[in-house]
Amino acid sequence: MNFLVINIKELMQAEERPRTWVAGNTMAKVKSVKDAYMYVEGGRIIDFGPMKKLGDKGDRYQTMCKFIIDASDKFVFPSFCDSHTHLVYAGSREKEFVDKINGLSYEEIAKRGGGILNSAKLIHCTPEDELYEQSAIRIKEIIMQGTGAVEIKSGYGLNTEDEIKMLRVVKKLKENFDIKIMSTFLGAHSIPMEYRENSDEYVDIILNEMLPLIAAEELADFIDVFCDNGFFTPEQTARILMAGLKHGMRGKIHANELAHSGGIEAGVRYSALSVDHLEYTSDNDIKLLLESDTMPTVLPGSAFFLNLPHAPVRKMIEAGLPVALASDYNPGSSPSGNMKLIMSLACIIFKMTPEEALNAVTINSAYAMGLQEYYGSICPGKQANFFITKPMSSFEFFPYAFGSDLIESVYLNGTLQKF
Repeated sequence: MNFLVINIKELMQAEERPRTWVAGNTMAKVKSVKDAYMYVEGGRIIDFGPMKKLGDKGDRYQTMCKFIIDASDKFVFPSFCDSHTHLVYAGSREKEFVDKINGLSYEEIAKRGGGILNSAKLIHCTPEDELYEQSAIRIKEIIMQGTGAVEIKSGYGLNTEDEIKMLRVVKKLKENFDIKIMSTFLGAHSIPMEYRENSDEYVDIILNEMLPLIAAEELADFIDVFCDNGFFTPEQTARILMAGLKHGMRGKIHANELAHSGGIEAGVRYSALSVDHLEYTSDNDIKLLLESDTMPTVLPGSAFFLNLPHAPVRKMIEAGLPVALASDYNPGSSPSGNMKLIMSLACIIFKMTPEEALNAVTINSAYAMGLQEYYGSICPGKQANFFITKPMSSFEFFPYAFGSDLIESVYLNGTLQKF
């Protein structure tokens, strides 16, 4: 569908050519056009610029348009890219929320069969169709909150049948919604209770049983490992990442959330696309990341929800690194996929500027899914994934008003989203 958006108060993250990522001091700058227009054709962004330069092009565009949108006093943003979620899950875990209030730690809850293992029990008992229906509600929710590309992990199955069930649900979501979805096999999310005394045996099942079947059905784009204290070791992580590469699945790692686990080193060594969480990040880790093409990804939602130590985001940026932000939408440690809130938390918790936060939830998070060529900015040739805000006073008002719904309409592939 062809249409023209006119009188945009400010068109955010607008670039003539797609950038791979934004790093270091450059993260504090966002390209934008004030009093702008944008022309969309066939689901792609074709042209944009200041209204005063629309001129004769405007007449031509109008003859090809189905409709014209007047965005006076409103901002247009590229859709958020959320590069780390677990939004395919069954039920909820609010009882553990109360356990945390009463003083139990994330690790203590996990040791007694809660946490990830609790979600695994619920996944096992939930039929695939019902799991899809629950997950579809969450997909609709994040779309209307401005997300246009999302990565969804398995990892609440922890056996072959249930991991495949989860990934089949992800595949069905891909087929039924306009949002761009990338799928990740995370069989190494936790160690099942029956393998706690011999975790290598469970790793063998991941490599020899789960991975070949998932690859044969083409159910996963990436492979992930929870490389952290009490979960998988760097050596086990290396085995899993190498096996994933043989099946065409690049690595992504849960790294250094609970301790300095060696996850960042493993991620860099095996060319992981991203390393995520990063609460415990050393100066040497930062140096390793600077020498790599691995995207450091911080998850403010889970850090806030679990009251974790703060990842050294300012130190990373000042060292020259790019930083991505993602929601970690999951039932246990971040039960929200609201990326506008993630921007606000990044500004409040990590002292990121609004510009740094916007770069982190768009261009950089698109890179963390391998999608930077067609997603993450307003750019000719990219998918027309964007949202129009309600009237706003300034760009800074967007993360400032952290509890306000400021999104008026959402377009994915040039199609207005309605549920």
